[in-house]
Amino acid sequence: MNTSPVLDRFLRYVEYDTRSDEGSTSFPSTDTQIVFQRDLAGELRAVGLADAELDEHGYVMATIPGTTRKAGIPTIGFIAHVDTSPEMSGADVKPIVHLNYDGRDLVLPDDCTAVLRLADQPELTAQIGHDIVTASGTTLLGADNKAGVAEIVTAAAYLVAHREIPHGTIRVAFTPDEEVGRGTKYFDVGRFGCSCAYTMDGGGRGEVEIESFSADAMTVTLHGFNTHPGYAKGRMVNAIKVAADFIQRLPVDRLSPETTDGHDGFVHPYVVQAAVDRTSVRLLIRDFRTAGLKEKEALVEQLARETAAAHPGSRVELSIEESYRNMKEILDHHPEVAENAYEAVRRAGLQVRTRSIRGGTDGSRLSFMGLPTPNIFAGEHNFHSRLEWVSRQDMEKAVEVIINLCRGWEERATT
Repeated sequence: MNTSPVLDRFLRYVEYDTRSDEGSTSFPSTDTQIVFQRDLAGELRAVGLADAELDEHGYVMATIPGTTRKAGIPTIGFIAHVDTSPEMSGADVKPIVHLNYDGRDLVLPDDCTAVLRLADQPELTAQIGHDIVTASGTTLLGADNKAGVAEIVTAAAYLVAHREIPHGTIRVAFTPDEEVGRGTKYFDVGRFGCSCAYTMDGGGRGEVEIESFSADAMTVTLHGFNTHPGYAKGRMVNAIKVAADFIQRLPVDRLSPETTDGHDGFVHPYVVQAAVDRTSVRLLIRDFRTAGLKEKEALVEQLARETAAAHPGSRVELSIEESYRNMKEILDHHPEVAENAYEAVRRAGLQVRTRSIRGGTDGSRLSFMGLPTPNIFAGEHNFHSRLEWVSRQDMEKAVEVIINLCRGWEERATT
């Protein structure tokens, strides 16, 4: 295998444990993210991004100076997040490079039940002959989103070393806590100073994503009454049982993650905090139409109130938190941002694949913060799983797309 700068970086980066923590009240949610960010800022300075710095909130930002003689070139940015999902251990990751993948089952050595199979992963068909990177079977890999981090740093190093490539000013940023929904909490769009940006946090080669879910989080809290169970007859109201009745009333044949795909939204109970006197059910509300969130929330409220009414002595409280909105609502007003991405993908010899994200990225929030930000493939597959994998060749193509985008924005400028 030839030396691959992006692969070499990626293999180093995944050894950092940067798992975020939804239950933490600090920002970033884990100190281990700061360790990686500090080293990342140092690496950026070492490759020539002299102003790279880690700020007090755990963000790293840096500048690739422009090389063009044209005036008025828009400053564009590239963004990736450094944290990995709290759903799976990211400690002591042992990456394995499976050279020249030939379609056979990949049995991961630290757990023989962890097997990457072509039959289960049809996207592996396009990877025959590629070098596939996995973890060893007991942890996630961290391709989400350290593949994107490695791609951006590699592209930045290349552009600094090849000043003959004309481009405007380019900004890069690495964010913490994306996986727990806080990646943009302290992101300073004004300081970043870009007309638009691109997150490198997508899946298969050629993908450009300009549409995401709109999302809210809803909490249904059922109140009961607790007393000594030996003397509870006619007095106890068990909020756990009331909550179980509420969950049972949710649709079983529609409006759930396990029964929807495409542009269908869903209602998803995912956390229960249970006690006899008070039980809370946390739900994800998702729809590609922001108006559709209200419809689903109205249904949840109706079912919750019907449940409380069916259990004398209980009562219900409801709260709704906005999570993010469909970035297409913003990107439709800036068509050149996506069009330049499509052209960069085509110049890399790839077919453009547009896809609606059944989730969100930092770009979903950033777009509504005044920074139009679609998402570009980074080669990530099996997100948040011990079967997570990425292809060396896909990461190299992502680097090529970044460079093409920098050139493309410069070429399209008229002065």
